[in-house]
Amino acid sequence: MNKLIVFALVGFFAQLVDGALGMGFGLTSSTILLAYGLAPAVASASIHMAQVATTAASGFSHYKFGNVDKRLVVILAVPGAISAFLGAAVLSWVPGEIIRPYISLFLLVLGIYIIIRFLTMGQKRPQEKRPFKKSFLFPLGFIGGFLDAVGGGGWGPVNTPVLLARQKLEPRKVIGTVDTSEFIVTVSATLGFLIFLGWEQFSWLLVSAFVIGGVIAAPLAAWLVKIMPSLVLGVLAGGFIVLTNIRTLLNTVELGDTSIAIIYTALVLAYICMVLLSIRRNFRLKPATR
Repeated sequence: MNKLIVFALVGFFAQLVDGALGMGFGLTSSTILLAYGLAPAVASASIHMAQVATTAASGFSHYKFGNVDKRLVVILAVPGAISAFLGAAVLSWVPGEIIRPYISLFLLVLGIYIIIRFLTMGQKRPQEKRPFKKSFLFPLGFIGGFLDAVGGGGWGPVNTPVLLARQKLEPRKVIGTVDTSEFIVTVSATLGFLIFLGWEQFSWLLVSAFVIGGVIAAPLAAWLVKIMPSLVLGVLAGGFIVLTNIRTLLNTVELGDTSIAIIYTALVLAYICMVLLSIRRNFRLKPATR
């Protein structure tokens, strides 16, 4: 019973982060599950099974709050679903940890870029005159779906920062669209895990707990995206990307636990300062936009 409560709380927090920032459910939960000693394939399979319910609830909530670009959902989800199925097959043979540091470095750079762009653009809204091209979205969806299945989480961390950085769509719609399209990708990845791993490899206690916590958090997260200013939301998302991926990179270098703790604490404090700065800038710029 204690494990059920703990995992339900983890699922609630992970979905709250994922639904509000467009990423984080897989990364947050997979980190905890791997720390518990679960094999990467079992952890990823169980997370994706739980996400079938949580992404459905999240996508519906974002849709009701007007946070979704329907055209973008379909174009991203189709190649993502195909590659997620392939990624589930690959994870049965190759450990996902091998490629994770390289992806983390790329995402770290994107996260820093997003923070700078949003802190310097003020309240200026992205222009939607030129929609995303399919030649750009298809490869992006394919890469995101594959990494999501292999790494236990990757759809949001790949798609959200890239789409935010292009600034063709306001942040709340980027986040809502990525979260909604993730449902299709998750169903495909879960099907792949069922075929290549089998039902017996899933941790059903974990799945049930994550579903309970995640479904409760989904509407709250979608509402937060609806009311939060673009400036603050962009900095929150960019900082979360940096913190998530710097942790992965720090764990790959030969540093002592104390050194890693000091570096990470300093980064968390810097993150908090940037969020407070974005809130202050939002209030200062708001009268000029009326």
